[in-house]
Amino acid sequence: MIEEVADLRIQPGQQQAFEAAVHKGATTVISNAKGFLGYSVSRSIETPERYLLRIQWASLEDHTVGFRESPLFKQWRAIVGPFFTAPPAVEHFTVVDKPAQ
Repeated sequence: MIEEVADLRIQPGQQQAFEAAVHKGATTVISNAKGFLGYSVSRSIETPERYLLRIQWASLEDHTVGFRESPLFKQWRAIVGPFFTAPPAVEHFTVVDKPAQ
């Protein structure tokens, strides 16, 4: 499993609408992508126009090829893209330690 982490900056005052759009896009579009395992969204306390979107994928290729090169990516960007003030900064991570719960 890998985790995609996207640092998103949106227009001021659009938090509620953006959060609804992310939920819609994740549950109706991204969730249909091969290898999608789950997601979470966090809003910054200090900078309320900044969000971190974390999406878990079965493999790096499920995100970079399977999703990004599919029509689903265009659908996703049509839903959330209008809120962005800058292109998202995206990186991929792998878990190296996870405490037992």
